[in-house]
Amino acid sequence: MTADVQTGHEAPHTSCIFCAIVNKKIPASIVHEDDDFVAFLDIHPIRSGHVLIVSREHHAYFDDLPPELAARFIQLGQRFSKAMKSIHGVERVSFLCTGTDIAHVHAHLVPLFTSTDITSTAYIEQKDLSFAPAPRASDEELTRQSEQLRQALQP
Repeated sequence: MTADVQTGHEAPHTSCIFCAIVNKKIPASIVHEDDDFVAFLDIHPIRSGHVLIVSREHHAYFDDLPPELAARFIQLGQRFSKAMKSIHGVERVSFLCTGTDIAHVHAHLVPLFTSTDITSTAYIEQKDLSFAPAPRASDEELTRQSEQLRQALQP
């Protein structure tokens, strides 16, 4: 990647899936857009209602975000968490910035229906296990959840 002369930020990879979603080059079940962030439902949810929040600008990792943008990122996560608790009737929503798989800052917000919804592999004794990918959510389910979240996020 090359640095943008005006902003100093790295120019996005043409192959970055999150840049493609932000720029509406590929479809997504978008539930929130503002000047800095786009949020959409994960098509391979850990649990129903799993949301991703991504920055509009391509920053590889959370610690690459300018402090003001990082603060807004967290605030948006809190706003989503409150809406998701209400919608899904859960006590907790997980907010994860894993820094893996896709080098474009993003957070996973997952409603926790059980205490084992998100579990570290450190707790798995049998290390030779293989895991199947999470099942793809139906378009109908993504549409329903998108509409529900957009309504819950209204001021």
